[in-house]
Amino acid sequence: MKRLLISVLATTALVGALPTARAALFEDDEARRAILDLRQRHERQNEAIDQLRRALLDQQNALDALRQEIARLRGDKENLNLELQRQLDERKEQTRVLEERLRKFEPRSVKVDGEAFLAEPAEIAAYEEALATFRAGDFKTAATAFAEFQRRFPRSGYTNISLFWLGNAQYANRDNKEAIRSFQALLARAPDHVRAPEAMLSVANSQIELKEVRPARKTLEELIAKYPSTEAAVAAKERLAKLK
Repeated sequence: MKRLLISVLATTALVGALPTARAALFEDDEARRAILDLRQRHERQNEAIDQLRRALLDQQNALDALRQEIARLRGDKENLNLELQRQLDERKEQTRVLEERLRKFEPRSVKVDGEAFLAEPAEIAAYEEALATFRAGDFKTAATAFAEFQRRFPRSGYTNISLFWLGNAQYANRDNKEAIRSFQALLARAPDHVRAPEAMLSVANSQIELKEVRPARKTLEELIAKYPSTEAAVAAKERLAKLK
């Protein structure tokens, strides 16, 4: 009986506690749902933050890559500018060298004994070298040099004057026959040349050296008649007087 009574009382107590337990259980579920909801929102926020962080990191990487590309392009630009300047300087130097080389072959205006003409650099050098040799007293070499000049430059503006010096070099070498030919070639080409009176006097001197007195007298007379107001004519009169 006593046991039955205890069981009835326990059952009654349990039945009486059911609403309270149900209420507590409901509140726990709400709390759990709230916590889960908060946790989910927190997780979503974390995911959003992670996404934003990754996006910012991607942007930073892209910005760094852009900066590197800009730096590379600037470097390339500087290198291109340097290369362009180098090429311009090189082209300028090549042009200068080419112009300098061309100037070595360009005819130049020269004036000798009142005659102005154009002459190539090689032509000028050959004439001046031959004349320097003559003035140094090496008449044999000078004669060879002037003869070679005549061969190399047959249409040169130096032809007349080179014939004059060739004749003088030959005369100095006592090659009187060749000297006469050279002087007569000058007289035939340019009878009005400033050196023509001297050339004719040298012809007469060469003839005298060859003991050709009659031809020498004739040459002196022609010289006096053709170039009466020249120093050569005065010298011709003196020589003519000695021949009589």
